[in-house]
Amino acid sequence: MKTKKTRLAVIFIALLLFLSAGLTACGEKETEKTEPQMATSEPAEQPDPSEPGQSMKQITLNIFAAASLTNCMQDIGTKFMEKNPHILTQFNFESSGTLQTQISEGAPCDVFVSAAQKQMNSLEEAGLIDKETRRDLLINKVVMIVPKGSELGLKSFEDVKEDKVEGVALGEASVPVGQYAEEIYKHLGLWDAIQPKIRFGNNVRVVLGFVEAGEVSCGVVYKTDAAISDKVEVVAEAPEGSHKPVIYPAAVIRDSKEKDAAGLFLEFLGTPEAAAIFEQYGFTMAGK
Repeated sequence: MKTKKTRLAVIFIALLLFLSAGLTACGEKETEKTEPQMATSEPAEQPDPSEPGQSMKQITLNIFAAASLTNCMQDIGTKFMEKNPHILTQFNFESSGTLQTQISEGAPCDVFVSAAQKQMNSLEEAGLIDKETRRDLLINKVVMIVPKGSELGLKSFEDVKEDKVEGVALGEASVPVGQYAEEIYKHLGLWDAIQPKIRFGNNVRVVLGFVEAGEVSCGVVYKTDAAISDKVEVVAEAPEGSHKPVIYPAAVIRDSKEKDAAGLFLEFLGTPEAAAIFEQYGFTMAGK
């Protein structure tokens, strides 16, 4: 009896040991299966800011441009920003003389586009532009305009001397379009005679507005300004050789804080895409 009980005890202990060993093995396998794997990898490559869709530092370009460029330059600015979404183009449109003064007095400016060489020459002589970037950009023409439907029958610049002309709108002496007009009338020998009739405007768009409103009999503006208005008619182009060529130079300002972006914008102004916009508004690209 005692022997039988002993055998049962041995069997029972053996069974317990067997079961214990099986559970331990299962536990080790489970641990091996669920333990997290540690791995090393190379640092992720940083995005290239020049690639499309990658974020870049936002830049604001201050562009000073002659008032006669208002419409076309706004369209070009939009196109430029579509291609360079990290660059905001901010324009200051005024007479070239006023813009020259503002730049000379330290106004923040990155690119200057003048309606005449005189203002750009003055800034270059003062060392205020990066002369390596200076380029002749556009060519324009000077025309005489009258209010749409005018019955005065004016056909030439010389007609301003007639008594039926009660007023002629011209740009001030500091305004390129005014300087061209003065050259024309001195060339024709009429400058002194028309003095009592002159109404001066401080930029070409003001001169255009005087004629549009019928406040004067005629005015002298650029061909491109006349083209944007349905309230005036062009009656004559300035006589050949009566004034200096109307050339628009452009340059990056020496103290620009965004010279790379400014250079990029200046380069864009010479592209076929920009040229198509300029020509749509009546400008001719310089060098053509």
